[in-house]
Amino acid sequence: MDYDLIIIGSGPGGYVAAIRASQLKMRVAVVEKAELGGICLNWGCIPTKSLLKSAQVFEYLTHASDYGIKVSGDITPDFSAMISRSRSVAVGMSKGIQFLFRKNNIVHIKGYGRLKSGNTVEVEDQDGVKKDYTAGNIILATGARSKELAGLKQDGKRIIGYREAMTLETQPKSMVVVGSGAIGSEFAAFYQSIGTSVTLVEFLPGIVPNEDDEVSK
Repeated sequence: MDYDLIIIGSGPGGYVAAIRASQLKMRVAVVEKAELGGICLNWGCIPTKSLLKSAQVFEYLTHASDYGIKVSGDITPDFSAMISRSRSVAVGMSKGIQFLFRKNNIVHIKGYGRLKSGNTVEVEDQDGVKKDYTAGNIILATGARSKELAGLKQDGKRIIGYREAMTLETQPKSMVVVGSGAIGSEFAAFYQSIGTSVTLVEFLPGIVPNEDDEVSK
C-alpha cells in the first residue's frame, strides 16, 4: 500500500481527518484538485463572513451617531477593497492548511480523485495524466456544488453563482438572489447592506427554511 489513508477532498471534513490520522502515526495523502481547504475555506463559509464583516463595519459607521460617535465626511463602501480583503482572507486560510499539512507530514496529491475497485484511488492531474494510488483506508470528503436551475443556466455574467458573486469587479445596482438558504441569505444581506437593491426569491414559505422557525422569522 502507498498510504495507510487516502482522503479525497481537503475541506473541513478532509483536512481535519487527515491531521488526526497523521497524529495517530498513519501515512496520509489528500487528493485535492483545487486550493487546500475546499469550498468552505476558499469560496464559502470563510470569505462570505469576511464580506459580511465589511458590511457590518460599514453599517456601524453609517449609524455611528447612535453610539455617541461623530464621524465627519461621506462614508462610502469600497466594493473592490471589500472583495480583495475577502480573497486575501481565503488565501491566508488555505496557506494555513498547507502549513498544517507540512507540519504533520501529510502528502497533497493535486488532481481529480476517483475511487476505483479495492483500495485504489485514481488521480487525474491538470494535464490529463492518470495515476493510481493504494491505501488501506479511504475517506470520501468531496463536498458539494451549487445546483443549476432549469432555465437559469449560469453564464458567469448576468446569471452567476457563488464564485462570481465573491469576485465581481463592480458592484451591481440591483440583484435577484434565487434561494434563501444560508448562502443566498448571506449574499443578499451583504449586497443590500452596501447599497445594492436586492430581491430574494424563495419557493418555501419562509427564508432559511432548513433552519429553526425562530431563525426564519
